[in-house]
Amino acid sequence: MTTTDTKPIIRDRAALPLAGRVAVVTGATSGIGAATARRLAADGAAVALLGRRADRLGALAAELHEDVDARAGAIALATDVTDAAAVERAARQVGAELGRVDLVVANAGAMLAAPFEAADTAEWDRMIELNVRGLLRTGRAFAGDLLAAAADGGPADLVHVGSVGSHLVFPTYAVYGATKAAVAHLTRNLRAELGPRGVRVKNVEPGLVATELGDDMSDAAGREVLDRMRREIPSLAPGDIADAIAFAVAAPPRVNVAELIVVPTAQG
Repeated sequence: MTTTDTKPIIRDRAALPLAGRVAVVTGATSGIGAATARRLAADGAAVALLGRRADRLGALAAELHEDVDARAGAIALATDVTDAAAVERAARQVGAELGRVDLVVANAGAMLAAPFEAADTAEWDRMIELNVRGLLRTGRAFAGDLLAAAADGGPADLVHVGSVGSHLVFPTYAVYGATKAAVAHLTRNLRAELGPRGVRVKNVEPGLVATELGDDMSDAAGREVLDRMRREIPSLAPGDIADAIAFAVAAPPRVNVAELIVVPTAQG
């Protein structure tokens, strides 16, 4: 018998790299977050999908449930990570429905470029709330679970999705770059604090990726520059970042891929 379907059939689900793990992905409504949720589910994890757009979360959860390769289920929780109480409620619900979390991908964020002297400062506030405070709230809400998982000898991962903007200089991106630099240094300090207790804290820093990020910036010139960059430089696909995250969290517990920069080849 011949077939054109070359997709491997895994009969022993315990052999999947993330079998038995419970993951949380924020910003799961689109782009890197949605791609990461799909990849973690395909690798055997149960996945809690967090984001603000309930319709998109529900559609993704339904897709994962209906997929013949879905492994351990998914739940959709409409959650704004800028709301501390909402994040805590989501953490309790994840625990009740999926069990103890041992893998968190803090991906929710905003990128709103504008000239410093003319920027809408409400956009600064939004980036700080999402990119820094939202990430802090996410990690804090699940820290107890991660530490307990590590104490039991299993892998425990806190993944921050940062940006090459933490290293590079881009005109009009000063505040966005500052928030991502904060993420990078937060990650390093949390590694020093949580690493000796068995929790792997890592920062995955994408370059140019074809997502919705930045589409909502109010500065028209900034949107035009971003669109031109995406036309001129072959961008990464969201799945490329998902693959990098999946690789990092599937490593043996003794290994932490602490900082991972992933950029299009043409971006250098």
